[in-house]
Amino acid sequence: MDKNRKNIKSAFNRFAAIDFETADYGRDSACSISIVIVEKGEIVKKTSFLIRPPRRDFVFSYLHGISWRDVEKQPDFIGLWPKINKSLKKVEFIAAHNASFDRGVLRACCAMAGITPPDVKYLCTMKLARYLWGIYPTKLPDVCRHFDISFKHHNAESDATACANIVLKALKDEIPANAFLGI
Repeated sequence: MDKNRKNIKSAFNRFAAIDFETADYGRDSACSISIVIVEKGEIVKKTSFLIRPPRRDFVFSYLHGISWRDVEKQPDFIGLWPKINKSLKKVEFIAAHNASFDRGVLRACCAMAGITPPDVKYLCTMKLARYLWGIYPTKLPDVCRHFDISFKHHNAESDATACANIVLKALKDEIPANAFLGI
C-alpha cells in the first residue's frame, strides 16, 4: 500500500454516523435521532433520542412507527441539543445515507432553536455506494443487501449503524477517507 494512502486513511480517528426520522414533510420535524460514534475503526457508542417535534401532525408513522403519543412527553430539539452537540464534538466528519436530508434536518432544527449547527463536513454513503462500488439502486436497503449488513430500515439507530458500517467497509477496502469525503 502507498504510504500516503495509509497516512490519509489513518488520519480519521473519530466520525459520527447519524440518522433522523421526521414526523412530517418539514425538515424541522425531527422525532428521532441516532448518533453512532466510530473511533479508530470501531463503533464505540450509540446514542438515540426521541424528540418532540414542533407540530403534533405525524405523516410518517407508517414508516418509522413513531407517533405523537411516543414523543409528547419527550424533550424538544433545543432541550436535547446539549446531548446531541456533546455527541458530535470532535468528530472529523458526519456520515449519513442521503446526507443532504439529514444535514437539512439538523440545520432546520438548529435554525428553529436559534442554534448554530456544527461546522463539520458530511459524507453521503448513498453517493459513496454509487461512486466507489457502482451500486444501483442506492437506497439504504439496497446498499446493505449488497454488503450483507442486517438492519431495520427507518429505525434511526439501525440506519445510523448501517451507515457507519458502510463507511467502515470503505476504510477496510483501504480507500482513503478524503477521497470520498467531498462526494
